[in-house]
Amino acid sequence: MSKIVSIHSFRGGTGKSNVTANLATIIARSGQRVGIVDTDIQSPGIHVLFGLNEEKIGYTLNDYLWGRCAVEDAAYDVTPLLKMSHKNTGIRGNIYLIPSSIKTGEISRILREGYDARLLNEGFGNLIRRFKLDYLFIDTHPGINEETLLSVILSNVLVIILRPDHQDYQGTAVTVDVARKLEVPKMLLVVNKALPTINFQVLGQQMQKTYNTTVASILPVCEEMFQLGSSDVFSLRYPNHPWTQGVSAIASLLPFGRSQNTSFQTK
Repeated sequence: MSKIVSIHSFRGGTGKSNVTANLATIIARSGQRVGIVDTDIQSPGIHVLFGLNEEKIGYTLNDYLWGRCAVEDAAYDVTPLLKMSHKNTGIRGNIYLIPSSIKTGEISRILREGYDARLLNEGFGNLIRRFKLDYLFIDTHPGINEETLLSVILSNVLVIILRPDHQDYQGTAVTVDVARKLEVPKMLLVVNKALPTINFQVLGQQMQKTYNTTVASILPVCEEMFQLGSSDVFSLRYPNHPWTQGVSAIASLLPFGRSQNTSFQTK
């Protein structure tokens, strides 16, 4: 059975899209068919990580929400792009990306008029059936809004990204409380951009005690990530890096999709 995984953060700047892109890629390497929907419509950008140029994007999620196309028409198989830029990717599955529009007019219209969030539910189901997906990842908009709540309700797993920052701590507490009230089947915390000087084991124990939720991974802040500047999928460029290993740890905690023989090795 296909699994829906929402990747969320209460505030922006947590590295949510980077985690989403790399988590999806690591799972696709194991032979899974993976979909990614960029529902961060107000500030989209995950397509950049996969090298999907703006001029190559025809339909977007916005077009589907305005009734201009079927949702599958806005899906792009980015697997060939990854294999072209990384000859030894080892990707045995597929990654289908549904980007949001980066056009100012389209973003302004969403902010001004909104959209029928229920269409997302229908769209997610159509994507899963059309592409026979094992996993569908939803890159959400930060904060708590109607669209985010719908994604959470539909999810088998909610992955909450936070930084070791007091404002993030407070916002995450709100998110965790909402997710519990919505009875999300599985919830995972991921601490991103942790300084190497921090004791990761102690930090993980503190987070688990504070939120009474599984801490799937603590990802270190690293110079290589800044140098890459969101121009590529980090786990393909640095397959043996501690950050990549941390994302693999998250993947190992996700329930299996359609395929049951799943190994999330990055080497």
